[in-house]
Amino acid sequence: MNITIVGTGYVGLVTGTALAEMGNSVFCVDIDEKKVEGMKNGVVPIYEPGLEEMFLRNIQANRLHFTTNLKEALEKSEVIFLALPTPPGEDGSADLSYVLKVANDIGDLLTDYKVIVNKSTVPVGTADLVRETIAAKTEVAFDVVSNPEFLREGFAVEDCMNPSRVIIGTSSDKAKGIMAKLYQPFTNIGVPIINMDERSSELTKYAANSFLAVKITFMNEIANFCEKVGADVDLVRLGMGSDDRIGHRFLFPGIGYGGSCFPKDVKALLNSGRHEGYEFQLLDATESVNKNQKVILVPEMEQYFGGSLQGKKIAVWGLAFKANTDDIREASSLDNISLLLEKGAEVVAYDNIAEANVRKIFGDKITYAKDMYAALDHADALLIATEWPEFKNPNFTLMAEKMNNKAIFDGRNMFPLELAEQHHFYYKSIGRKLVK
Repeated sequence: MNITIVGTGYVGLVTGTALAEMGNSVFCVDIDEKKVEGMKNGVVPIYEPGLEEMFLRNIQANRLHFTTNLKEALEKSEVIFLALPTPPGEDGSADLSYVLKVANDIGDLLTDYKVIVNKSTVPVGTADLVRETIAAKTEVAFDVVSNPEFLREGFAVEDCMNPSRVIIGTSSDKAKGIMAKLYQPFTNIGVPIINMDERSSELTKYAANSFLAVKITFMNEIANFCEKVGADVDLVRLGMGSDDRIGHRFLFPGIGYGGSCFPKDVKALLNSGRHEGYEFQLLDATESVNKNQKVILVPEMEQYFGGSLQGKKIAVWGLAFKANTDDIREASSLDNISLLLEKGAEVVAYDNIAEANVRKIFGDKITYAKDMYAALDHADALLIATEWPEFKNPNFTLMAEKMNNKAIFDGRNMFPLELAEQHHFYYKSIGRKLVK
């Protein structure tokens, strides 16, 4: 099939590359001429494990194409995916201007039947808005489908190639058949296609992400309570996760959730609820708890240093919101760095993948280390903000030699307590015994 993907962010580029891998001709459209030119020359604009190899392979096979010309791509394609940003406004509402602008452009350009697919995460009712926007500009037949993505950054290629389910939201049997044909290579091993109406499909994405945000936040609350009563959150987590009604995933405590999805989608669902006169009390609490959780270790640092961080050199390991991505949107590291600077601390950070993105925010307000150990030179404490695999088994002897104080504040529970005890480190983690 011939497919157009409008938008080449995480969702659009990974989806387009995966569809090309399955033998389709895919035309990726973006308004950024420099970015498009780079992709034509084999430059992958995002960091995502496994993407570059597949990306280059499909360019070489002449199945993956890039253009700034929507009209050209539209003429060649049967299915048009909208993978556009829907950033939150000040009130948390999803900004649909990018989606509706492209819908308007499609209305002007439509000459024959197309299936228009909302891949972006959008509020309930957006499919209707897209349909109305296009229909106002043309009498040519078309259908609008809601087809939410469930990609985890860091595992997006794996999730795209091996989906747990495919949700198709449409009232059109014709569109349903075309989408089933498109996804057949992904679903022929038993992956379910779940057909539903557009509004249910749109809400499913928000509901899924918000539930996971609640699950993470509940575990963080349990972790905080563990510290009050002397329980070990790792053991509690294992006991809870063994219940197949709960499961082990998303039960790892830490310094809050971030990224491009959970914070944005929780805010958007809260806003949608208020618009309908409904208050999501649970999501309101989730957002509040997560905000506090992100910087929960800074007061612990202050206490360790006798009440002041003024002039203290704090090393930060990890800047991305999670491992295996360069995405720093809503990353806990940013909140912690901002607060540390506000309190007069000096910050030296290391994250080989996400550094360039953080430089755009903090510039020379912080120092960037060439490797994880260089960040520790004369550091008064270490804060771990991202669970990168390279941090899991460090040389504690070397760490002790480099640091002024053997103090670790671990926001991701990277090390067994016994290891910190063995090397005589002050070790503060989340929901576990303090080692000192």
